[in-house]
Amino acid sequence: MRERPSVCYAAPGHVLLGTSGATRNILSLAKALSRWADVTVAFRSIREPVKFDKFKVIAIESEFESGPEIKDDVAARGFNVFAHLAYLRKLLSFSKQSANSYDFVFEKGWRLSGFLSSAFRRHGVPAVVVENDVRHWSEPIGNVRAMAKYVVHSLAQCLAGFCSRRVPMVIAETEELKSMLVAKRDIAPDCIEVVELGVDHNLFRPLSQSSCRNVLGIEPDAFVLLYVGSMDTYHDLDPLIEALAQIKVPSLEVHLIGDGEHRSRYEATAKRAQTPIRFHGYVSDHRVPEFIQAADLCIAPYRVTAFPNNSVSFSTLKIPEYMACGRPVVSVPSGHIKKLVQHQVSGFLFPNDVISWVSFLMTLPSRERLKEMGAAAARAVESMTWEKTAARYLEVCQKLTARQPPPVNTRLDCDQCPSPTGIERGEKDAQHKSGILE
Repeated sequence: MRERPSVCYAAPGHVLLGTSGATRNILSLAKALSRWADVTVAFRSIREPVKFDKFKVIAIESEFESGPEIKDDVAARGFNVFAHLAYLRKLLSFSKQSANSYDFVFEKGWRLSGFLSSAFRRHGVPAVVVENDVRHWSEPIGNVRAMAKYVVHSLAQCLAGFCSRRVPMVIAETEELKSMLVAKRDIAPDCIEVVELGVDHNLFRPLSQSSCRNVLGIEPDAFVLLYVGSMDTYHDLDPLIEALAQIKVPSLEVHLIGDGEHRSRYEATAKRAQTPIRFHGYVSDHRVPEFIQAADLCIAPYRVTAFPNNSVSFSTLKIPEYMACGRPVVSVPSGHIKKLVQHQVSGFLFPNDVISWVSFLMTLPSRERLKEMGAAAARAVESMTWEKTAARYLEVCQKLTARQPPPVNTRLDCDQCPSPTGIERGEKDAQHKSGILE
């Protein structure tokens, strides 16, 4: 083992895009991991060249190989079997060529979770799958194309389950997801560790609402609802748009940030109904907090039918980021969300349907009350950090290698603590034993 372990955080189903929440998730964790390890992040491909001082970023495929239209395999709807087989061969080659460079490998969950980890393990490199979803088929099968997609989806899930069961440890981002992995992929409960995501509090923090509105050109007296994220099968903005078509709320503005397969339909419906909705498309990471701060209330309208058992099992990144900015959240009373949002305290939980939205919009809370709820929301997530997440990841590696866990102090502002040089605890860390993460 090197003095500082060498870690590969592989994201074989993702491309590096500055406007992608998945990219932000991956790079935030890599930065935190780099506190204790030499980290290399391996995306499928890189669409926007970046340079980081604390860790390396590489591409498994070149842009030419991955194709200009490839975005994110987690949300991809294509079913080109030959393209997938070619990519699997590329992953086998990548693991063989780079096995001697890494002490540990984390594989970010994707359509074929576990395949790359299994490949690295064959070369003697300990590997852990970091799973955020159990992909659930929720689309109608009404034609030959849909049937073909369903068959490929089923085969992919069978392969993911087969590979994941052969990895000694899987990290699940919620307790609900752990239960799904046990039920759907037959992974032994003892082989699954639950580690929640963190929040970048340097980026997502309370700011002046008036200043942000001035920058974005939003009127001071407007009542602003905001959505940030993908417009895909997991999120459903139709009920809100239909509710806005039925009632008119004075001074209400709805701002939508993001893109996806359903955006064109949303835009057509909103235009036809003359709703007060503005579509901003992709927005760079550093500007997202400005939009959140300019809002009065942020929304996370999940489509529960897109999840197994109608339960939102994955760890939603947008909700704690909204809350860290001091904004209350509207979402659905389902799965992990009920642990993040306290109804009527840090947000509102109700079914994502037209009737519920009409009722809510007709009795909107005052902006003063929402400010109080936003303060409660910020307090609720202030302990969520990427440093804690990274430390737990390395503790999982410690379980696999029988080495000591990383020296982590929950008091991250303690300037007296030296930077760790490896996974072993130092003498100084012992002095702060009360602050070490358990």
